[in-house]
Amino acid sequence: MKELAKQYNPEEVEDRIYEKWLKGNYFSAKVNHAKKPFSIMMPPPNVTGQLHMGHALDNALQDTLIRFKRMQGYETLWQPGTDHAAISTEVKVINMLKEQGIDKHDLGREGFLKEAWKWKDKYEKRIVDQLHKMGSSPDWNRIRFTMDEGCSHAVLQSFIHLYEKGYIYKGSKIINWCPVCQTSISDAEVLHEEKEGSFWHILYPIVGEEGKYVEIATTRPETLLGDMAVAVNPEDERYKDLVGKELQLPLTDRTIPVIADQYVDKEFGTGCVKITPAHDPNDAIVGERHNLAVMNILTDDAKIDLPGSKYHGMDRYEARKQMVSDLEAQGLLKKVVPHIHNVGIHDRCGTTVEPMVKPQWFVKMEEMAKPAIEALKNGELQFVPENYGKTYLHWLENIKDWCISRQIWWGHRIPAYYCDSCGEMLVSEEMPKSCPKCGGTHFTQDEDTLDTWFSSALWPFETLGWPEDTEDYRYFYPTDVLVTGYDIIFFWVVRMVFSGIEQTGKVPFKKVLIHGLVRDDQGRKMSKSLGNGIDPLEIIAEYGADALRMTLLTGNAPGNDMRFYHSRVEASRNFMNKVWNASRFLFMNCNEEECKALSMLSSLENPTLAELLDKVPENLEMADKWILSKLNSVVAEVTRNLESFDLGIALDKTQSFIWEEFCDWYIEMVKPRLYNEGGESKRLALWTLLKVLKTSLSLLHPFCPFITEEIYETEKSLFRDDEKPLIISEFPKYTETLDFDTEEKEIEEIKEAVRAVRNIRTEMNVPPSKKATIYLVSEDESLRKSFQHSKVFFATLAFASDVIIQENRDGIPENAVSVLIPKANLFIPFSDLVDIEKERERLEKEEERLKNEIQRAEGMLKNERFLSKAPKEKVAEEKEKADKYRQMLEQVKERKKMLS
Repeated sequence: MKELAKQYNPEEVEDRIYEKWLKGNYFSAKVNHAKKPFSIMMPPPNVTGQLHMGHALDNALQDTLIRFKRMQGYETLWQPGTDHAAISTEVKVINMLKEQGIDKHDLGREGFLKEAWKWKDKYEKRIVDQLHKMGSSPDWNRIRFTMDEGCSHAVLQSFIHLYEKGYIYKGSKIINWCPVCQTSISDAEVLHEEKEGSFWHILYPIVGEEGKYVEIATTRPETLLGDMAVAVNPEDERYKDLVGKELQLPLTDRTIPVIADQYVDKEFGTGCVKITPAHDPNDAIVGERHNLAVMNILTDDAKIDLPGSKYHGMDRYEARKQMVSDLEAQGLLKKVVPHIHNVGIHDRCGTTVEPMVKPQWFVKMEEMAKPAIEALKNGELQFVPENYGKTYLHWLENIKDWCISRQIWWGHRIPAYYCDSCGEMLVSEEMPKSCPKCGGTHFTQDEDTLDTWFSSALWPFETLGWPEDTEDYRYFYPTDVLVTGYDIIFFWVVRMVFSGIEQTGKVPFKKVLIHGLVRDDQGRKMSKSLGNGIDPLEIIAEYGADALRMTLLTGNAPGNDMRFYHSRVEASRNFMNKVWNASRFLFMNCNEEECKALSMLSSLENPTLAELLDKVPENLEMADKWILSKLNSVVAEVTRNLESFDLGIALDKTQSFIWEEFCDWYIEMVKPRLYNEGGESKRLALWTLLKVLKTSLSLLHPFCPFITEEIYETEKSLFRDDEKPLIISEFPKYTETLDFDTEEKEIEEIKEAVRAVRNIRTEMNVPPSKKATIYLVSEDESLRKSFQHSKVFFATLAFASDVIIQENRDGIPENAVSVLIPKANLFIPFSDLVDIEKERERLEKEEERLKNEIQRAEGMLKNERFLSKAPKEKVAEEKEKADKYRQMLEQVKERKKMLS
């Protein structure tokens, strides 16, 4: 027989238990047609560093679901892995090399990639170690990386399929350009932040009309150098005669036309808009309609690129200052108006994004978006909560072609090859042998890599062996649920859906469980800049993984942000201690001799714990039936909540039952039977304690796996210990045989009576050590009977020296304190509760003290000098004290009156 230590020490327990799970291979998944599959794909953490509290929440939710389904008997696959996180990782590696005095370009592409792979290996190991610490139970035998051989093959096949179908093309279009990372980025990677700026009102002279100008307003005067026209609304009467005329473009020797286009809002600004097709997405559309030329005026690092111009080589903001100064000197700057506007920021490095026309690779999205929209509308795909489907739809219904090329080295290189002899482009998985156009045999591969989301969009099926038709792919795909934050619905969820439908013909997951962000205790987003991030490993080191998991899951509702409080982690740790101490109490009362006696309740000679608990014994007492019935209801509710992804509610119900019903009530109820009665009554109490503990541990296990497994190992060791560990034991099921409605109702009545007695004792400041006689008076025979059956534990819980049950009030002292409960009255002789003489003396002293305090406070409040010189807060404080003392004096007088 094992024993539990006096105190729960997560540091000693957790690593040992996790190692046991790994050795037992309990996380592994295999194709097993005798079981129903249940699969979840872990959102692969980026190999950019260590995990944060958002990852801890994400993984706690997934692990809870996978452990629940594993215990329900499903063949569960939780697919782990990591993401190469193209731009983010490249930036991290570049910065690491800079600290060593090494420039990326000095190493060359191959040298740099070697360093990036070293980085990946280091941080992937760190991430896996962290997930171990959190108690995550994915199938580690299957861990994948988005740039491993299998995933890379899948990415190439996907690219080639889309290219051959005509969905992937290369063209010069306006894209988001990051001047720091020097790569294109998709719309989803651009954050829009409100910033203070200005509207510069600039005058464009009308050619041939001395002293006449067109006034435009712009937030980016430096782009003026790339203007190709000024547009007005065709219905704007003010400018009808201007359409077709030429304007002198300030600070240049070029002229540009005035064009008419419905794009212009005649009510906004001056009604004249400068058109810069190379540096504004809307202007690019207008430019296409009017066949305007496209002139890119910026280099990749956002310097002016106009040889011969005064501004050539200047940084974009330096050029802005100089140009504004020159415009003012020439009398062409009419005014500058402060303006708050949205500025596009690269989500990875925080740089202001520059729209630019560049040759890039794109995916046509219009056709691919349609089945992804239909999947939500026809119910193939469901969001939890449902309202996040609107975010998904809004993005898909307004989708633009997806720019998938990136000008970085770390990532999947685009499988396009150019013939060195004639420039012919070929797309293939490997470098071509010869050019079909000229017969050339030398090729150069496209320098660009793919957007990281292109590969992670294939994650649900590429990890199962796709494009090969593997057994794993056929059995586990489509997956059951995706768990992710609302902040990457359009980054990742949308792309997985349209990619899954296009490549496999199936929606990649049936449900999407959306969770919110973990914020600090002030409600702020955790970030490096605020310095308010909390390392999950530090919390685990101090409180244990179960306490962290419980804190993240308690009260967590799908889609809602949560605040992280250290006080909550302490409360979770206290709950762990409560469960531990209750278990120790049970084991201390179930020695070897008692276990042998308990074994006699089974028809088997030497039963295991499960065999012993399988059959409900006869002659269970009322309290036993009550707790079993309450537990049975909780099992049904928790199962229902877990099935509908209300994990926070499920945990709350489990915790409430264990803490309140089991620990605070039932254990206290049965103590007299364990200590005094012995025999069958004691055995039945022990059987019930073991049954409730085992079931409670099973309910709690998906949320708090470590402590539950450790206690269960001890509980089953009391008997023939050849059972499965808790992780693969059966999840509890509701059973009608454990419904004891009558007993449940009767015990709830007794609990109400206990609460009523405790409340009156608290009001009268009666210490628990002072016992009192309790009379229960009721005309209801069944109520009197139930109290008679429960007399012993009612007396214990209500601090009673004796419990007298009768039909009327005969023989009860007149001064007895009365407590009313449904269908009965409880009476407690006043003299049993209070030593009247001592209480009188105490009240006399208290009355004197309060009168003195009131006199002092009133004296100060009548003192003009005090009132004129003391701060207002001090005066208010004294008034508050005087009022409080007067109220207390009234209570003392009332109490004295009651005593007399």
